Amino acid sequence: MNEYFLPKHIKKVVVPPLKCQGIKTKLVNFIATTIKWHGRGKWIEPFLGSGVVLFNINPDRAIVSDTNKHIINFYKDIQRGQIDEIIVKSYLEDMGAKLFKYGEDFFYDVRDQFNEENGDSLKLLFLNRCCYNGIMRFNSQGKFNVPFGHKHERFRRAYITKIVNQVSKIRQIMINKDWKFQVNDWRETMSNANLDDFVYMDPPYIGRHTDYYNNWNESDAIELANFSSDLKCGFALSMWKENKYRENIHLDLHWNGFVIKTFSHFYHVGSKEKFRNAMTEALVLKAENLVDQREEKMAYSNSTHIKQISIFD
Repeated sequence: MNEYFLPKHIKKVVVPPLKCQGIKTKLVNFIATTIKWHGRGKWIEPFLGSGVVLFNINPDRAIVSDTNKHIINFYKDIQRGQIDEIIVKSYLEDMGAKLFKYGEDFFYDVRDQFNEENGDSLKLLFLNRCCYNGIMRFNSQGKFNVPFGHKHERFRRAYITKIVNQVSKIRQIMINKDWKFQVNDWRETMSNANLDDFVYMDPPYIGRHTDYYNNWNESDAIELANFSSDLKCGFALSMWKENKYRENIHLDLHWNGFVIKTFSHFYHVGSKEKFRNAMTEALVLKAENLVDQREEKMAYSNSTHIKQISIFD
């Protein structure tokens, strides 16, 4: 019997209702089958993003944070019962009918209301699921600024059902879990780590335009690397390693001495097929947090082959 909480193979990946750039939906099994952790402490995520890794790792105890207050508030609203599948179904049916009737003018009215009201969880879900490419982006003033996705009929019955089921699954996962959602800087969140905890980091990718809420630059990335090196507990960091055109030298410069496992895949983004190239993702770990070959084979026998994936699934 495996005495560890991780590694494990996730038979059916849970897809969250919110979409963010760089979402790890199709990388979850690579992450879950590569990390070794006994599970006695807390799972800590200082860069929650969509939440897909948290919901699929599914620990009993967790402290998770993000500087994007709208994401944190959305999941806190589900956790405390202010949003559930019934509320989401009714809301999206009503909003979808208005979007179909009034089109992009209605979208921009809702976007203005969301920004003026300093954010509303249901409006965030609506905007996120019918804006251009289903992405999440905020300007320097913290205002949602993604344009309309030009699909008046976006919220058809099947699409609403899909989102409702995602909300329902997330709500069920949270039941009886000791999870704390916080709007925090990563430094404060990671300072709570104890020896038995595990820290998973998915920061904005240095050298790539993937930031969805605030600025992240090279000095931030270097500080994170230095801070992580002093952690007493286990940790893993997700970061891009290379693509067709260049390598991420940040890994060699600032994560030297740690184990790096890789996973190659395709992102289906770009205006033309020639712009949609393979990306090699890296998972940086301490040696003691890396599964051995026997454990990796037992957890998941095929975790490193190239997959065709979309970041917006």
